[in-house]
Amino acid sequence: MYLDNYLKQGIVDAVEELYGVKMTEESIKLEVTNPDFKGDYTFVCFPVVRFSKKKPEDTADEIGKYLKENIDQVDDFNVVKGFLNLEISHSYWLEYFKAHQFRNKLDNKGKVMVEYSSPNTNKPLHLGHIRNNLLGYGVARILEASGYDVVKSNLINDRGIHICKSMLAWKKFGNGETPESSNLKGDHLVGKYYVEFDKHYKAEIKDLMNAGMDETTAEKSAPLMLEAQEMLRKWESGDQATIDLWKMMNNWVYKGFDVTYKALGVSFDKFYYESQTYLLGKDLIEEGLSKGVFYKKPDNSVWIDLKSDGLDEKLVLRGDGTSVYITQDIGTAQLKYDEYKCDKSIYVVGNEQDYHFKVLFLILQKLGKSWADGLYHLSYGMVDLPSGKMKSREGTVVDADDLMDEMIEAAKVKTEELGKTDGMNEEEKNELYRMLGMGALKFFILKVDPQKRMLFNPEESIDLQGDTGPFVQYTHARIRSMFRAAKAEDINGDYDAVEARESEINLIKRLLDFESELLKAASAYSPAILIAYALNLAKAFNRLYNDVSILKEDNVHLRRFRLKLSGMTAETLKTTLDLIGIQCPERM
Repeated sequence: MYLDNYLKQGIVDAVEELYGVKMTEESIKLEVTNPDFKGDYTFVCFPVVRFSKKKPEDTADEIGKYLKENIDQVDDFNVVKGFLNLEISHSYWLEYFKAHQFRNKLDNKGKVMVEYSSPNTNKPLHLGHIRNNLLGYGVARILEASGYDVVKSNLINDRGIHICKSMLAWKKFGNGETPESSNLKGDHLVGKYYVEFDKHYKAEIKDLMNAGMDETTAEKSAPLMLEAQEMLRKWESGDQATIDLWKMMNNWVYKGFDVTYKALGVSFDKFYYESQTYLLGKDLIEEGLSKGVFYKKPDNSVWIDLKSDGLDEKLVLRGDGTSVYITQDIGTAQLKYDEYKCDKSIYVVGNEQDYHFKVLFLILQKLGKSWADGLYHLSYGMVDLPSGKMKSREGTVVDADDLMDEMIEAAKVKTEELGKTDGMNEEEKNELYRMLGMGALKFFILKVDPQKRMLFNPEESIDLQGDTGPFVQYTHARIRSMFRAAKAEDINGDYDAVEARESEINLIKRLLDFESELLKAASAYSPAILIAYALNLAKAFNRLYNDVSILKEDNVHLRRFRLKLSGMTAETLKTTLDLIGIQCPERM
């Protein structure tokens, strides 16, 4: 039985003995005590007042006295209004730590798919994609660690007018340029021609407007746009030359993406391609018509009326029988379920698509899909920079590859300034710079709650003294350095009873929080919770490090205890950061 179970049972016994009422353990709500108050666990006594017929403060005081007298682990208590704060004895935390009773075998919770990245094959990945990928990968790893069987998927948008724009621009202006001839990554080369299309397209619009045409008509009549639309029609009809060009340029992009994904440290188990899924969903539209979920308008288009659900009418199939975006999403959702039978399916997509996913999930529920209740949109805010918003078609995005290179370079400069690379060879130095630069980037991006819009500040993210990845990584490296300097008998020897200081007990408590924080992060789909945990753990260790001597401690038992405590901290920091894709250096 774990401590929280002991405490809940003790409260049940207290209420029965004091007030003659038998409560259930399930009805007892224990919370971690607010750090502004003394204590470890807090019981809110207001629900018991109806049984005690006394003031909340008096009720809390009576229950506190009962627990202190009857529960060995309760050392003391204090009452703040109706809140009973329980202080757990130091001896309990020490014994629990010595026994290594960490809950590390978690029950299987079912299968879940996490879909993230979802890039377009007309441009390279940018800063916004970095947040998407890190968030999706981090959530997948956290769910896996908390007991789920996880499938990491990527739906690639490899068709449509935007793809044809890059293809057409390369065909007209590329002069046969290839990644090899230009020494550019394939995704960068294709993105270059997406920007090129926009430049020439705007010039054509300007010429038409100068000739007297209004802007809206000019946008529709520009020769480049008409050619791109014709190219899309050829692609959809299977024109071989168009398909060959499409395959060649997409393959350039995929090779480029692979390099970026590897550098970012993310991976996938399953790839879906919109070129293979865009025709899906039409059979489900027919099914919905037969069930009365959808209805037809006079022009033969198919709609669903969601006004009674607080939404609007939504087109699900055009009058000419062609799909709209949600048609394919309906079909792809069914395909994913048929292939994997997942209990949950999480879509990691920016918050500009909030309405789309509300509609999609509601449609699937109305179609009677039992698995639709397991669908979840992990909506996240956009990433801003000090310089402002990014625009892909204008070529003003912050390229993911460039940003990663800049972060690694910034880590190199900062590390060399601090003289942290003495005794390392070039290979070791470069690996350290990569770990620190990528750790800084990932930590800074993921420490913000997913739903919040964020401002990414590269300089702030690399600081060794702030709430940053390098600060936590340095804490791990400091401990590993200590172990290299320690004697073998101090690392492996036993230790008898020790009188622990407050800083040592506080560190033990933070260590024992790991699983509960992991489960919280899994439940909330938020790596930010684990980031906060890693920061708090690193800070708790640094307080201990400044409070006591470790290697120079004369008492051999205390020295061994503190080393063991330090080693467990390093291991837990490494495990926590690994779950969100951050590596911990052994030296820095």
